[in-house]
Amino acid sequence: MDRAAARTDPPTPDPLHAATEATRSLQGLSSELTARVPQLLEAMRTVGAGLDLHITLDRIVQTAAELADARYAAIGIIDDAREGLSDFVTYGVGAREHERIGALPDGHKGLLGALIHDPQPLRLADLAQDPRSAGFPPEHPPMRTFLGVPIRVQGEIFGNLYLTEKRGGGEFSEEDLHMVRVLATEAGIAIGNARVYAATRQRERWIDGSVAVTTELLAGSDVDDALAVVAEQARKLADSAAGIVLLPDDEGGLEIVAVSADDPTGILGTHIPSDSPVARQLLDGEPVFVDDSASDPRMVTDIAARFGPSMLLPLKSGGRVLGTLATPRSRGARPFSAVERTLATQFAAQAALALVLADAQRDRERLAVYEDRDRIARDLHDLVIQRLFATGMMLEGAQRRSVVPEVAAGIGKAVDELDVTIQEIRTAIFALQQGPVEAPSGLRTRVLREIGTAAVPLGFQPSAHFVGPLDSRIGELTGKNLIAALREALSNAFRHAHASRIDVVVDATIRLPDGTDGVRLTVADDGIGIPSGGRRSGLKNLTKRAESLGGSSRYGPGVGEDGAGTTVVWEAPL
Repeated sequence: MDRAAARTDPPTPDPLHAATEATRSLQGLSSELTARVPQLLEAMRTVGAGLDLHITLDRIVQTAAELADARYAAIGIIDDAREGLSDFVTYGVGAREHERIGALPDGHKGLLGALIHDPQPLRLADLAQDPRSAGFPPEHPPMRTFLGVPIRVQGEIFGNLYLTEKRGGGEFSEEDLHMVRVLATEAGIAIGNARVYAATRQRERWIDGSVAVTTELLAGSDVDDALAVVAEQARKLADSAAGIVLLPDDEGGLEIVAVSADDPTGILGTHIPSDSPVARQLLDGEPVFVDDSASDPRMVTDIAARFGPSMLLPLKSGGRVLGTLATPRSRGARPFSAVERTLATQFAAQAALALVLADAQRDRERLAVYEDRDRIARDLHDLVIQRLFATGMMLEGAQRRSVVPEVAAGIGKAVDELDVTIQEIRTAIFALQQGPVEAPSGLRTRVLREIGTAAVPLGFQPSAHFVGPLDSRIGELTGKNLIAALREALSNAFRHAHASRIDVVVDATIRLPDGTDGVRLTVADDGIGIPSGGRRSGLKNLTKRAESLGGSSRYGPGVGEDGAGTTVVWEAPL
């Protein structure tokens, strides 16, 4: 056998074995160290308790400081690139001191950076005298004595444990170093367990989020609400400042169509031009990961300055890119880990598949509605109109035979009314048979079309009233969201209110509270109203949609007797 082929990688050290060996190394040392062994064992027990990673790290730095009698302690966690620190957990420095010091060390320079590239135990009487030291920020507390020990997790360097300022003014002893090395080994075991637990819980959350998205999308939400659900779930799961969904626009770029954020103002409707390298990469089905959106030259939109680390993931299913899911974090936030990137990519793929299935389901439902409308149109034409026509013929015959002028005149009026009714029914038949492509694109017509579509399941025709020039004043983005809000309000009235009357008013002449011109949609019904403790998801969707545009939404009593029912008021800038 070839000697090179026979080589194998060295086995990963067993953490428990390492801890045992480190403990054995204490044998034969001073009586002072022997006397501190019970303290060490208690510290090891304390460090190993619990599975939450952040709590474990806090417990390690505190226990290490107490064990070595140090005023300050810290753990610097090495980043994925092995070039700097991704996190810095401290003990002994208060919140006010942290605020005065400013940014935490990144490990790219100084003594901390040197220990990243050369992870060996280090004990110094005065760290300022070490040639690798880079000094401290202006408001940093004074530190002289220093002890540094690497922490290994499953054979790999996880970070370094730092102790400074031995109490009493002395130096850290060789016994301190041995004790902290044993503690660091136990800390590596505890961190490894906590990381496995955290990764398992994290995967569970992303899986639960994918299930929630799929369930919500297949529950019959419209397209806009479905995209809002994806944005909201992604934001929560990725622990990001915003969840954003972008769809391809007519110019070959991308447009933000759904936002979940504490302050969504100015985000909705933002375009990424087609010549942007980010847009091209995303539309080709490739993810984009950004360390800092505010400084990355590829991020060309104005809103990029608000955010830091960001993931932009294509919503791709069956080789077709439906859009993009973005999860930006706040400026200065920690970057996304490799595990988070993998889980988010899988979530985006699942969300894209759910969107495809939901779209197919909506197509089937629309087809059923169109088939029902076509059946109604045929029945009106073949049965109702024919009977009305026959009735009119009978009345005309009776009119000719009548010898009383008043009776003949009355029959003539009845025949005229039947002719008008027949014409109205024929107009209704034409509207029922009109396909979505044939409808004009004006906002007024789109409102009437939504009302006409809702009339089929409602069993009656809601009234419509318009104030002001809708088509010329209301912008496309506001108009699109107004139609979605109308659809949501009509759907709520049909599914929950059991109303017999619905009044729709669109007023394009209002003034919003901040003095800007706006449009107000009012949908009032005489149904059962909103029960106490009932679901508010539809109303929340209306509020989010309005607030994303800088508007608002509210509800109150309806138009039934004694205020029965519900009135929904939705407002947004023109």
